[in-house]
Amino acid sequence: MKKILFMFVVFLLVYGSVRAQNSFSYGEELFMNNKPDEALKYLEAAVVEDPAFVKAHLYLGIVYIQLRRLDDAITIYKRILPRAGNDTALIAYNLGNAYFIKGQPAFAQQFYSQAIDMDGTFASAYLNRANSLIRSGAVGEAVPDYQQFLMLEPQSPKKPQIERLITFIRDEIAAEEQRKQLAEELARQEEERRRQLLDDITASLQAASTESQGVSAGSEDVLGYEGEFELE
Repeated sequence: MKKILFMFVVFLLVYGSVRAQNSFSYGEELFMNNKPDEALKYLEAAVVEDPAFVKAHLYLGIVYIQLRRLDDAITIYKRILPRAGNDTALIAYNLGNAYFIKGQPAFAQQFYSQAIDMDGTFASAYLNRANSLIRSGAVGEAVPDYQQFLMLEPQSPKKPQIERLITFIRDEIAAEEQRKQLAEELARQEEERRRQLLDDITASLQAASTESQGVSAGSEDVLGYEGEFELE
């Protein structure tokens, strides 16, 4: 009985895998011909028929992104990511893209970093992580990633644009540092001016108080005295 049950389960898995492959083939052809709307139903069928079909998940996620169904793309990629095997870097990269397009650069950075951890030569992951750092305001931190991308892709047609961007970022950082130093110097000068003014005022008041030859009796009257105090 157990043997029959086991064989039945194997049959279902194989049958599901075959059906998934057929569905995927139709979806892949439509996907490659830039027909995401038509490819969608076949790719969705493929991942239902074989939940472990990584490539079907990959393509389906891209179709969701193309159709601006970003939450669906994120869901499908997160579902397969732990089981993506050799495609982990690619799934994480596309997951980062979905978050970036959605306007959540911090999450995008997280998954671009995961892609880079899995594949240190993944040039596009460095480029897109740099872009997400720019988007999140960490401009200076983006430069090393842009440089790494250019090292990995020295013939990239994007090279001139990236080099101009790196120069611009460095110039902005230098200008910001100069502005900071100038502001600190102006603040120091203002503090020195105020301290000198207070010193001048207190010195003037001290000089005025020592001009009198009297001793205060605790009232408006000033008691004059000549000579020394004597005890009787």
